[in-house]
Amino acid sequence: MRITRTVAGRSRRAAVLATTGLTASALLLTGCSSDSDSSGSTGPDANGNITLTVADFGQFGYKEAGLFAKYHELHPNITVKEDATADEKIYYPKLLQQLNSGSGLADIQGIEVGRIKEIADTKADSFVDLGKVIDVNDWVSWKAKQATAPSGAVIGAGTDIGPMSLCYNTELFKKAGLPTDRTEVAKKVAGGWEDYIKLGEEYKKKAPAGTYFMDSASAMFNAVVSSNAEQYYDASGKPVYKESSSVQQGWNLAAEVASKKLSQGLAQFDTNTWVPALRKGTIATVACPAWMAGQISANAGEANKGKWDITTAPGATAANWGGSFLAVPKSGKNVEEAGKLVKWLTAPEQQAAVFKAIGVFPSNKGAYELPDVKNAKLPYFNDAPIGQIYADEAKTIPEAVLGPKDGVIKDTISTQITNMEQRGTSPDKAWKAATDAIDKAIG
Repeated sequence: MRITRTVAGRSRRAAVLATTGLTASALLLTGCSSDSDSSGSTGPDANGNITLTVADFGQFGYKEAGLFAKYHELHPNITVKEDATADEKIYYPKLLQQLNSGSGLADIQGIEVGRIKEIADTKADSFVDLGKVIDVNDWVSWKAKQATAPSGAVIGAGTDIGPMSLCYNTELFKKAGLPTDRTEVAKKVAGGWEDYIKLGEEYKKKAPAGTYFMDSASAMFNAVVSSNAEQYYDASGKPVYKESSSVQQGWNLAAEVASKKLSQGLAQFDTNTWVPALRKGTIATVACPAWMAGQISANAGEANKGKWDITTAPGATAANWGGSFLAVPKSGKNVEEAGKLVKWLTAPEQQAAVFKAIGVFPSNKGAYELPDVKNAKLPYFNDAPIGQIYADEAKTIPEAVLGPKDGVIKDTISTQITNMEQRGTSPDKAWKAATDAIDKAIG
């Protein structure tokens, strides 16, 4: 998201932001081509020149923000080349293969949040302890902990996070007799996701023909689960998704949405269904992590500019949907220089530049007071003050317990929620199908 980060992990990533005083058009980022045929690390040449390779997935925004070129200006003997795989589902197995073989790794490797726990638990010895390179206190507290191995080594530097908000179509809200002011909408859902469903029932009573309150119950499910500390695993590393209160709450709410037909039942990011629905204006609300605003603006198009707005997410605690890390393999030929580049890329100024360029929200707290973040607004969304909204949401995100197979569990449950919406599968049958598949997949 890297816009094609896996759908389960949250596909992303989206649009060019407009900060105060600037206007920018949305840009759909569907992944970028590789800058090199091989991402493997090589040492300095005869003249002391170094090429640092960065392997990642989708689009991390460094090239778009001009950061690789800027780093070369600051360090003329260093050239940075990016090897980006569009789909994280393709990228990650390759990374595991390279780790197992000990060859082919780049100087810097991107790692998705849904994978970081597995890497930290099983492959930490393959990576440099970045806790000795960066100040982990610069990040939101839970970010560094996500990348901390049992030994205490911090194997990844946080790039971004995905604080949750709520995007809503003001034109559809007005036609349905609902408030359109973002403060008033926030009050309507202040009690949590149950209030969100109640608002959906209000919407349905006067909804314009052919429209739906939300795009996807599985997206709401993910938002519900992600706003809690305990999700799919407990602190001991045991899978507890069958007993988890957040999973049960999310599942029950999703089943309610399906039964009341409050959702259009779309698989998010599907170009044949979800994208046309945004363009046609049949969706009233979308659970909206920071990067999602760009997805909406890019896919809904200019015809819907000004019809959308953003407010705070339902409830007192925000969800975190998204985020990645940069890690430095020990096998690299330029370990020290790679560590310096990681430190620079994840510093406040550079994270703010990426936010301005493609809309990924910084994990480094120091970026929140910088003008490009603090004063950021989105013209497409009625000049919503996204810098302030996302920063405030980030403060309420709980420290979640991550597990090695979070992505698999989330993917499988989401599939069955979609079956409830699209096929009318009963909640009991859908839950059994999900748990059977998960048990088989995670052992």
